[in-house]
Amino acid sequence: MAKLILTHEVSGLGAAGDIVEVKNGYARNFLLPRGFALTWTKGGEKQVETIKAARVAHAHATVEAAQEQAAALQANAVVLKVKAGASGRLFGTVKAADVADAVAAAGLGTIDKRKVELPAHIKSVGKHTATLRLHEDVSATITLNVVAS
Repeated sequence: MAKLILTHEVSGLGAAGDIVEVKNGYARNFLLPRGFALTWTKGGEKQVETIKAARVAHAHATVEAAQEQAAALQANAVVLKVKAGASGRLFGTVKAADVADAVAAAGLGTIDKRKVELPAHIKSVGKHTATLRLHEDVSATITLNVVAS
């Protein structure tokens, strides 16, 4: 087991600044190469405070503010214009960054692309859903209306 300090939020594992123990292969092959974690050292404990301070600065100030944004996001469908063929099949796939940009373009606030969770690859036009993690305790499920441009 490897002891790591997370530098980014990893779904199902923890948030930035958390100290976690994972299997060696997961740490060596996934977390460390992608920069999602640092190896734990006694000196690294000092970095935890700065990572947590940065996480707080990027998070919503309060749970109430996150809940207000979640209500606004759930009440409005987000339109996402992408290139598609005549049959409605997309040229490529919809990415988390595309969803974050569409939310910002709709005037519903800014969302970090790392907070967007797509349930499956979106490869066709139509209505789809995505989950946005706005706060540790607040998430919003939004409706994406994918249309051909």
